[in-house]
Amino acid sequence: MGILPALRGLPFQVVLTKYTGAAPPFFYNKAMIESIAKNLPALLAALLVAILFIQSGLDKVFDWKGNMEWLKSHFSKTFLAPMVPMMVAAITVLELATGFLAAAGIIYFLASGSTLVIFYAAVLGALSILSLFFGQRVAKDYPGSGALVPYFILLLILIVLTNPYK
Repeated sequence: MGILPALRGLPFQVVLTKYTGAAPPFFYNKAMIESIAKNLPALLAALLVAILFIQSGLDKVFDWKGNMEWLKSHFSKTFLAPMVPMMVAAITVLELATGFLAAAGIIYFLASGSTLVIFYAAVLGALSILSLFFGQRVAKDYPGSGALVPYFILLLILIVLTNPYK
């Protein structure tokens, strides 16, 4: 009958080690899988935040001129008009920092089991959205400011899910 009946009922890690002589893969760890499952909403939200903010930040980097022209006209009748270049630079840095921090937070979680970096990415993201919200309200772009609210709610939920200071 071979070796398989003798290994029946043993955990996969034991079977893999005895049958092949190889160590189990690093990711096959019951505690790690349970931790991922327990934190899956936070990890998926962090992935969405990473994609959202990296894409938005890179769009500003690669189409700086187009974004600058649109925003100058968007804020032309407000007290923020002379500050548009500084504001675009600041929000670009905030968005890229948020996105890359969220991505790093996912990697950090997989390495350590801690959601601390995701928490700080969510806080930074919430501050970024508040900055954008302020600008939209000043420019009297009420539909534009309203479109930011779901992102802000997502970030608040992510803060609650990952808050190390509970």
